[in-house]
Amino acid sequence: MPERLPPDVIKTLRKYDSPTIANAIEHFSVRDPTTGYANNELICQMPEISVPMVGYALTARADGTTGGDQRPSRVDDFVELITTAPQPVVLVVQHVGPDRRRSCLIGDMFCTIAERLGVVGVVTDASGRDRAGIRTRTPDFHVFTTGWVVSHGYPVYIDFQATVSICGLTISTGDLLHGDASGLVSIPLEIAESVATQASDVADKEADYFSFLESDRFSLAELKRRIVPHQ
Repeated sequence: MPERLPPDVIKTLRKYDSPTIANAIEHFSVRDPTTGYANNELICQMPEISVPMVGYALTARADGTTGGDQRPSRVDDFVELITTAPQPVVLVVQHVGPDRRRSCLIGDMFCTIAERLGVVGVVTDASGRDRAGIRTRTPDFHVFTTGWVVSHGYPVYIDFQATVSICGLTISTGDLLHGDASGLVSIPLEIAESVATQASDVADKEADYFSFLESDRFSLAELKRRIVPHQ
């Protein structure tokens, strides 16, 4: 488990939306720009939360759809791990059972417990339930799932702190995650402080770009000069 970043870095990263953070990461050329983020199967289910989710991943693999399952749930083991993990915590759970689209790994009770223990959000390629309850009881708690179902099935945690794959994004315990209504991106820890600084420059350049588009300075020639192959 890596050491925590200074709290002011986390605070700064929360000031910027996830696309701005993704653009800032590209500045450092540490990975291919087609990697490092989840695909569109993963949905931010609480897009009304104004502050992005930023935290350290605590991973697990779970099965919620094996019929007749008699294995212990081990949810108590997961809760115990949360209490020792660097905060802010983002729980990341990959479903490994036979029917992921029917699976449910979170609800309002679990999210309330998790928030009480310092968790800022949950990321899973499974579904959740109790959507209205989560919104009411934990209005600032981020939820990223692939959908919602009505029943909890029988969730069993298989193992913890393994490297998992969530909708095309590989995540290990300790990875720094940033997510909002646009999706989920991982921030390489070795450049996290620099990304926090670079994000300000990205935001300033975007503001200047939109100012140009809305001003009488707009011209086709200047537009062509400014266009770059990134959105």
